[in-house]
Amino acid sequence: MSLIVLDHLEKSYGTIPALRDLSLQVPEGCLYGLLGPNGAGKTTTLRILATLLAPDLGDVRIAGLDGLKDQREIRRLIGYVAQEVAIDKILTGRELLALQGDLYHLRPKQRNQRIDELIEMLGMDPWIDRRCGTYSGGMRRRLDLAAGLLHRPQLLILDEPTVGLDIESRAVIWNVLRDLRDQGTTVLLSTHYLEEVEALADRMAIIDAGTVIAEGTPNDLKKRLGGDRVTLRVREFSNEQEAETICDLLEPLDGVQNIVINRSQGHSLNLVVDGEQVLPRLRLCLEEAGLPVFALAQSRPSLDDVYLQATGRTLMDAELAIAGQRDPKQERKQAMR
Repeated sequence: MSLIVLDHLEKSYGTIPALRDLSLQVPEGCLYGLLGPNGAGKTTTLRILATLLAPDLGDVRIAGLDGLKDQREIRRLIGYVAQEVAIDKILTGRELLALQGDLYHLRPKQRNQRIDELIEMLGMDPWIDRRCGTYSGGMRRRLDLAAGLLHRPQLLILDEPTVGLDIESRAVIWNVLRDLRDQGTTVLLSTHYLEEVEALADRMAIIDAGTVIAEGTPNDLKKRLGGDRVTLRVREFSNEQEAETICDLLEPLDGVQNIVINRSQGHSLNLVVDGEQVLPRLRLCLEEAGLPVFALAQSRPSLDDVYLQATGRTLMDAELAIAGQRDPKQERKQAMR
């Protein structure tokens, strides 16, 4: 059963499209990851789910409720942890959680008991009674997560929950998210960390340019590529014409599939090969054409390979491209609205 159903969402900021016909279903009780570069539309999607934004077009349903008409009921069901942590610097962590509990209309005894549970769960006891202004980034993120969990939400939404955290804080948060999933909470998190999705997600979707380009379990997505990933160069820096020539030579070979030219890395070629004898045949084919192999690396498929095969670029390349397209003045104007 799907707890979240997003159907053909469209959202733009002025003339800048953020979501383009995005559709997604998240099963109840799973830990679901949204993977994509910064600027791909992940935060916009989560803010729509948290009822903080309305889509221009499309339908949003959470636990059978209409995301546009039943916002008050939806907010009782969800916990939302935004990417930017904003907490009062004067209050202690315990005082801030007590305030948050009052906003949820929890009874004092119930509120205090839940706060004690979360302090233990997130390892906050040594510093929870210090003022929040003295907290490190990892402490602030743990406190923010505790605030989102106070009312025992059916759905926990997290936007880049471990960006910039130390190893210890990241490990604590990962363990808490696994425990929540095991207890029946549906967890939806966005990230651009490949290892985070690999470690946590039962299912995932890869988002690029505001739309879903792949969906499934991490293992299934990698298996769909088949075989091993090979990165190939015939010289340190090739040109477009030479790369196209190599593609024409290799495509007819048995066991060679999904050839992609990685133009951001000297027109290297990324292939998926299936079979032990493919590489010797590949080398021989290129040598006979006067294009001996300069460098070759072979590995098992990764989620970055899934992204590369779908878009023709790696996640890092996509982030650099998006960063280069951003207009800081326009972003400031949008933030002020």
